[in-house]
Amino acid sequence: MGSCSCPDHELRQIECKHLLAVRFTMRREKGGNGTYRYTKQVEVTYTQQWSAYNAAQCEEKDRFLTLLADLCRGIDPPRDPHRTGRPASPLSVMAFSTTYKVYSRFSSRRFTRDLRAAHNGGLIPMAPHFNSVNNYMSNPALTPVPRHLITLSSLPLRAVETDFAVDSTGFSTSRFIRWFNKKYGQETDNREWVKLHAMTGVRTNIVTSAEVTGWTAADTNFFRPLLAETAENFTVEQVSADKAYLSHANVDAVEKHGGVPFIPFKSNTRVPSPNRDGAWERMYHLFAYERETFLANYHKRSNVETTFSMIKAKFGDAVLSKSDTGQWNEALCKVLAHNICCVISAIHELGIEARFPATA
Repeated sequence: MGSCSCPDHELRQIECKHLLAVRFTMRREKGGNGTYRYTKQVEVTYTQQWSAYNAAQCEEKDRFLTLLADLCRGIDPPRDPHRTGRPASPLSVMAFSTTYKVYSRFSSRRFTRDLRAAHNGGLIPMAPHFNSVNNYMSNPALTPVPRHLITLSSLPLRAVETDFAVDSTGFSTSRFIRWFNKKYGQETDNREWVKLHAMTGVRTNIVTSAEVTGWTAADTNFFRPLLAETAENFTVEQVSADKAYLSHANVDAVEKHGGVPFIPFKSNTRVPSPNRDGAWERMYHLFAYERETFLANYHKRSNVETTFSMIKAKFGDAVLSKSDTGQWNEALCKVLAHNICCVISAIHELGIEARFPATA
């Protein structure tokens, strides 16, 4: 690929505009007699276990429904004997229905047939009305359920994942916001969006912990909660993140959980005192004096971007719910559906067994 001293190439470890210009010039050189000499480019290809990939894709939907039903089974709270009136729909059924709806990407009414098929197949005890599915999607009582199931769905891969990356991404909504732009002296319109904060394994793209907030939430505040939740179930050896997460508290938290942080320093970062020997100083020494090693490990952060791309390509880059709670729950259901698909791929490609712990 070549090497360049520009910051873009050093931090991202990909071909920058300078390398692309040199490569293009080398491919097309003009000779002395007015002719051009072209250098043939060798295309780099990456191996893929196509037999395992094809098998996983062909049976994904059947396995998805079975694994989702196993995850949702047992999450219903004890029924209140003093409650009167019509009984509420079981929480396990609604968690299954909302996640399955996000996976299918059908409208509520067209999704009714899929719920009936799941009921007839013994996956759920009842087929709820489509209005009930919509109402539960906007119910705050549903929010902790997909977050908990995201953690449970990642556990089959805890023997595989030891390196992690954290970042955030946005899902657009149907609402618009307006503010006064002081720079241009006029009002500006933009579509409102919700933000997903996630920590993912860099090998299988499994999401180990996730949180959804409004679009104004700062990324760095969610680094330590996501890391702590991941460290409860996984062995943390490395954690990579971009400059938005650079802080003494975040760096110390990674070492506290037994990992090595790879977070690039900003241009205005002061050189640490040589008399101190903490997590911040050790990471700075690695960043300043072992740059190639640092960047090779920091480059694993690109896998969290791949995870977000996988989620948006398969389940959409927008949320359809109108309320804040519904949008957050819908984004969490996208992550849960993505995790189950990652487990299905790992079953074929890595030969693991998908056994989820009891959810009760």
